[in-house]
Amino acid sequence: MKLAQIKQDDKIILGIIHKEKNFDIQLLELAILGTNKVSNLLHVNLNNIDQYNYLRNRITYLDLTYYDSCQINGDYRFLPPILNPPKNIICVGKNYRDHAAETGDRNDGSEHIVLFSKPQTTLIGNRGKINAHSELTNALDYEGELAVVIGKKGKNITEDEALNYVFGYTILNDVTARDLQSKHNQFFFGKSLDTFCPIGPWIVEKEDISNIKDCRIITVVNGEIRQNDLVANMTFSVEKIISTISKGITLEPGDIIATGTPAGVGKGFNPPRYLKTGDEITITINGIGSLSNIVK
Repeated sequence: MKLAQIKQDDKIILGIIHKEKNFDIQLLELAILGTNKVSNLLHVNLNNIDQYNYLRNRITYLDLTYYDSCQINGDYRFLPPILNPPKNIICVGKNYRDHAAETGDRNDGSEHIVLFSKPQTTLIGNRGKINAHSELTNALDYEGELAVVIGKKGKNITEDEALNYVFGYTILNDVTARDLQSKHNQFFFGKSLDTFCPIGPWIVEKEDISNIKDCRIITVVNGEIRQNDLVANMTFSVEKIISTISKGITLEPGDIIATGTPAGVGKGFNPPRYLKTGDEITITINGIGSLSNIVK
């Protein structure tokens, strides 16, 4: 199932997307959690994962055609499928050797996993606008990535057990100000400006993807393919990433882990092809969907 959050007027709606027409997001039909047809949990102190699990279980026992009357009409916008993760978004760097090479980094990250984080204030949803922050950077870049959403609490997780802790997968754009990244000699500031983490458009449950390694990440900028690689080509697998992070850090339901980007980022071209106002970035992962955002 595909689980999403949207906002219409002042109402946040949590739902399951069960019909897509020509992949046009304006024509999606959603089963709504937050109406008296099901149950309103939005005022109950439950995290997103608990709410998604509740909704999924309700759908299991009811005919999906029952929810056709719940179609969203009028204007709405996608929110990040996880609005308030328990901690910063956990990110992996240099997880594709070709990407490390294209950015001129001698350390390809092959010995130890490179880890950093992005604060919650970076999060925006599908079709959300990326702030160019032109007063701070002249080197705005994109990074299409697979993101893992944790589904249950765990610590010291083995690689063999790691996927048991995954709730599902989504798409993430690790937007980066390359000049700030260099000036400050670390990743955090250059990757943490507001709106620098588009995510979505929804979460696909783990069970709906037979083998995540077979998924392909394709990033398109203004209609041109820039990135195209398999998840299987990551240096460190999803299982290895989860196991490593959980050694000493408790993972919680709703935690988001960005697993790294393949080659083809703007910095890797000669001359670099950085983003500018009006550019549209679309990241597609087969089995999940497409995440699109425009720079403003």
